[in-house]
Amino acid sequence: GSHPFFLFLPLEYSGFRGIFPALILQNARAHTMMKWVVGRFRPPPGITWEKRGMDMRITDLSFMQGYIRMATDGANMGWHERNGGNLSYRMRPEDVDTARKFFDKEPRPWVPLGVEAPTMGGAYFLVTGAGNYMRNVATDPSRNIGIVELSAAGDAYRIVWGLDDGGRPTSEFPTHVMNHAVRAEATDGACRVIYHAHPTNIIALSYLLPLDARTFTRVLWKAMTECVVVFPAGVGVVPWMVPGGADIARATSEQMKTFDAVVWASHGLFVSGADFDATFGLLHTIEKAADIYGRARAMNGGSGEFLNTITDEGLRQIGREFNVKINEAMLDFPAASATDN
Repeated sequence: GSHPFFLFLPLEYSGFRGIFPALILQNARAHTMMKWVVGRFRPPPGITWEKRGMDMRITDLSFMQGYIRMATDGANMGWHERNGGNLSYRMRPEDVDTARKFFDKEPRPWVPLGVEAPTMGGAYFLVTGAGNYMRNVATDPSRNIGIVELSAAGDAYRIVWGLDDGGRPTSEFPTHVMNHAVRAEATDGACRVIYHAHPTNIIALSYLLPLDARTFTRVLWKAMTECVVVFPAGVGVVPWMVPGGADIARATSEQMKTFDAVVWASHGLFVSGADFDATFGLLHTIEKAADIYGRARAMNGGSGEFLNTITDEGLRQIGREFNVKINEAMLDFPAASATDN
């Protein structure tokens, strides 16, 4: 049990490529040694791969790594059956600068977007491809995702990297662009990620609850204490619509003026955030609350009338304690006269 063994570690971070024999002990020292080996060859903060003379790839860029991890995590959660769901990231100017050397020598043709988003004109987006599987993003990035540039008018796009073999952006790309425009305005430019997934429990709720924002918000807020902190504005709801077109894009963007998460009835969830962690965490929290509500209702014989629940005044107390502004329109009584019994 305490005998050492040899692990042949591929040195992706080294100045040469090959196999390096590293002696790893089967005890607490193993983790420390692994960190030492990798750390020896990873550039320290402020030292670029180029300065070390290393062969950098576009997937080594931090925004790419964050994107790929989120796609993989979502697939592992079961939110992306087959080619379901899509993800887009509005790139920062510095992201574009570091990625530009990997762009196609000749950009591909301009393609009409189908909607107009003038405030997004000239922006670059990293986006999933139509018909592609989230589970394949990590293993074959250039085939499953791509970087696209919007025209100055925000009404057309062209692919500048990736989406190999004739690929094109997700059919929901017009919805993504319109909602990037809305959320960027609502957050003073902070929102950069739009994520659509098919989480089981939130879809199931759309068969049980009236399709309005207030009903969904109250059910989710009261299902789990942290919900009112994570999405204090609540969640919007769009009734069933044919996906991929201008109509659902406009309906969703109207909801996104108020909410950073929108339920698509019988379809899934559409969320936004400042970065990959915040956006993934938002969807994860909403889906977990829907799961809790569904389980509690099943344990309660199918009834939504529970013996115990979080009161409206309790929700206000959470808001005060965590210094978040709750959407009062979702509560039963004005704050000045809240008297939940």
